[in-house]
Amino acid sequence: MSADPGKTRPIAVSLHVTVLGTGAMGQGIAQVTAQSGHTTRLFDAAEGRALAAVKAIGAQLEKLLTKGKITGDQRHQAMNRLSAATDPRDACAGADVVIEAVPEDMQLKVDVLKPLLEVLGPHALIGTNTSSLSITELGARLGVPERTVGLHFFNPPPVMELVEVVRGLSTSDTTIARAVDFAKGLGKTPIVVRDVPGFATSRLGVILGAEAMHMLEMGVASAEDIDRGMELGYRHPMGPLKLTDLVGLDVRLAILDHLTKEIGDQFRPPAILRSMVRAGKLGKKTGEGFYKWVDGQPVAR
Repeated sequence: MSADPGKTRPIAVSLHVTVLGTGAMGQGIAQVTAQSGHTTRLFDAAEGRALAAVKAIGAQLEKLLTKGKITGDQRHQAMNRLSAATDPRDACAGADVVIEAVPEDMQLKVDVLKPLLEVLGPHALIGTNTSSLSITELGARLGVPERTVGLHFFNPPPVMELVEVVRGLSTSDTTIARAVDFAKGLGKTPIVVRDVPGFATSRLGVILGAEAMHMLEMGVASAEDIDRGMELGYRHPMGPLKLTDLVGLDVRLAILDHLTKEIGDQFRPPAILRSMVRAGKLGKKTGEGFYKWVDGQPVAR
């Protein structure tokens, strides 16, 4: 059951949280942490993206205010906790929790995080929002395996209740406990999983999405009817093809390629997925995927 984005639970202790990367996930995570009472700084390597993300969060909070989900004071306080940084070191100085939300590329994640260790205190949690990459490898390459942890939020973070807390081989018990408490303080429900390819949810989610794509390739039914079958027959809040559009076809392709390499051919991406990514049809963020997206809403193709 999804949490109400307007009822994010404030916690007793206000932390300094830094979010690196301001795509859909980074922006959503920052909204959640700011609403929960944490001072939140955003940084993105693309000039102007962090500031644009702060403005977009403001617009989202305004919508919640209009719907009566939050008060004007709550919106004002959340926005006062948010800021955009132009330098990653400034963003991370004094941070209690760093959450990396850059694209799914191990080398990129290492390149982003490693130079920032110099300005992070020895007790800062190093969180990664990866949905499939190895926490163990990331921690080892950073040189701080004991405090590197997976904090896998779900899209959209202000709405989705689950956070996967992923334990690397050398992640300490203290780090796991702090990560679980942090997720609970955001009003989320955490589950703790071992560091295996695809963790728990990505592994199941992408295999369901891939099978839906195979069915679409075979002409079993339309994308809309495949999704409707899972929504009405199995009580899924969103069908697998619509969800793929929301997550991003390129993201799903990267996960499937990674799992094929790590686990086996049962995760080999369907040809339709690779073709659509090559055509630039990445889902909601480009306006077209398995659906057309008009004013943020899916329309059957």
